[in-house]
Amino acid sequence: MTLPLLALIAGLILLVWSAARFVDGAASAARHFGMPPLLIGMVIVGFGTSAPEMVVSAFSALQNNPGIALGNAYGSNITNIALILGVTALISPIAVHSLVLRKELPILTAVTVLAVFQLWDGELSRSDAFVLLGVFASLMIWTVWQGLHKKSDSLGNEIEQELEGRAKPLGRSLFWLGLGLVLLIASSRLLVWGAVEIALAFGVSDLIIGLTIVAVGTSLPELASTIIAARKGEHDIALGNVLGSNLFNTLAVVGIAGSIQPMKVASEVISRDMSVMIVLTVSLFLIGYGFRGAGRINRYEGAGLLVCYLGYTIYLVSSNFSRL
Repeated sequence: MTLPLLALIAGLILLVWSAARFVDGAASAARHFGMPPLLIGMVIVGFGTSAPEMVVSAFSALQNNPGIALGNAYGSNITNIALILGVTALISPIAVHSLVLRKELPILTAVTVLAVFQLWDGELSRSDAFVLLGVFASLMIWTVWQGLHKKSDSLGNEIEQELEGRAKPLGRSLFWLGLGLVLLIASSRLLVWGAVEIALAFGVSDLIIGLTIVAVGTSLPELASTIIAARKGEHDIALGNVLGSNLFNTLAVVGIAGSIQPMKVASEVISRDMSVMIVLTVSLFLIGYGFRGAGRINRYEGAGLLVCYLGYTIYLVSSNFSRL
């Protein structure tokens, strides 16, 4: 039991560290190659912060652990909105100025509805996965077009300021990019092995482990970067981290895992977890869009999101152990 626990802890620590190095290296290298700041923020940073979920879910699918694969993706979405935005808004209320982000809010809501519709029959088939990846590819094309043609946006301005403060030589950027990717893969394998062994030892389902420990662990890069951005007053980056990560999780992470290994979906994933995810996503759209001006997530709304996360997590843990 000691070895799996050490593997889980070491995997989480290494995962967070390597993800940060990977994102920094990728963003800095992209800037050297002349990529616009808005595009770096929407594509490179979005991909980088979701890389832990992507690799963990892919390895889980390869090892036939669908609970961890799906729990990690959807649990991370719940964690991103309820825990990360909740804590961030309590520290510093989040104002939404970026027109790009206001376009992404309804897109995320529609994508979440699509995910619920696909799982309604209790299965994630390869055709379902390919649809998700097709939507993801279309969204990336739209994102690239936005980044190349939109001349000015508050999100792009904030990202440009961040990049200027983290400028690195190209060689060092590529080094951290490569090292971060290698360690990301190694730490993900370590994390999945430890999580599965702990679940078996305690008789806890791999779905619960995926929704809680693994989901929070893979979301730690978003938590750190979102809080730092909010404290600097970079509110659009703070919200952009969450929106980009949730889009990547729902489309790319689940799509890749499902294309590797079609999965049977437990009924509680739809009735409990997907229900919570869609309620949180719709709530974020309603409070963050700003129908009469700039959107804003204030401290009261942040506290409400945090209470939802704590209630959901307590229910998950208590309901699992009540069946033991």
